[in-house]
Amino acid sequence: MKFKRTQKIVLAALAVSGAAFAQTKAPEPDYTVSYNLGVVTDYRYRGISQSARKPALQGGIDYAHKNGFYLGGWASTITWIKDSSVPPLATAKGPVELDLYGGYKGAINDTFSYDVGALQYWYVGNSFKNITGTNANTLELYGALSAGPGTLKYSHSLTDLFGTPKSKGSGYLDLSLTFDLGNGFSVVPHLGSQHIKGFGTYTDYSLTVNKDIDGLVLSAGLVGTNWRSHFGFPYTLPGSGTKDLGKGALVVGLKKNF
Repeated sequence: MKFKRTQKIVLAALAVSGAAFAQTKAPEPDYTVSYNLGVVTDYRYRGISQSARKPALQGGIDYAHKNGFYLGGWASTITWIKDSSVPPLATAKGPVELDLYGGYKGAINDTFSYDVGALQYWYVGNSFKNITGTNANTLELYGALSAGPGTLKYSHSLTDLFGTPKSKGSGYLDLSLTFDLGNGFSVVPHLGSQHIKGFGTYTDYSLTVNKDIDGLVLSAGLVGTNWRSHFGFPYTLPGSGTKDLGKGALVVGLKKNF
C-alpha cells in the first residue's frame, strides 16, 4: 500500500512538471533578420510618384536586435532623376533608390513607444547635379511616437532635400493609423505634411487596405497630394510629359515577407 501511494505521488509530480514544461516558451532570439520582395503599380513617396506612374520593383532586408537597435536597407527602381533631364541642355541618370537606415525602438510605458533613427537616401550612381547643381542624395533624422493604432513621426533633412537647392532643414510630419480587421486584413489611413525650405508646404494622403496571406501581402491604396490645388500647377517632369505625378490614383502592390 505504501509503495502504491508513493507511486501515485511520483506520477502526479511528473504530470505537473510535464505540464509546466509544455507551457515553457522558447527563448527569445538575440536578433532577427527578415527580407521582403515586391512590386507596385506606382512607387509613391510622400504622395509623389517616383516612377512616372509606372510599375516599380522593390525589396529590402532588416536586422532587429532584441535590445531595440535595428539596421536595414531597402531599394526600388525609379525614373524621376532621368525624367528631370532636359536634353540636350542637361542629362541625368540614377535608376535605383537605395535607402540605408538604423535606429532604436523602445517603450516609454505600457501605452507609448518610440522610434528614433537616421535614414540615408542614396540614388546609386546618380548625376542629378547636372540638373540643379545639387546632389539628390539626402540624409534625414527621424523620431516617432506610437500609441495604440497610431504613429506620429517627424523627419528632418540634414542635407538639401532630394536635390532641391538650399532646402537643408526641410521637415516632414505625418500621422498613420493601422487597424487590424482580423483574418489578415488591415486598413491604414495616412496624412502627411511636407515642408520644403525655401519653396513651400504641401499635404499628401493615402488610404490603404492590406491582406496578409502567410507572408504574401496584397495591398490597394488611394494615394495623392494637394500639390496642384495648393501651388496652382501640377507636379510634372520633362521626361514624363504632362503626367501629374502628385495626382490621386489607385496603387496596387504585391509583397512577400520572408
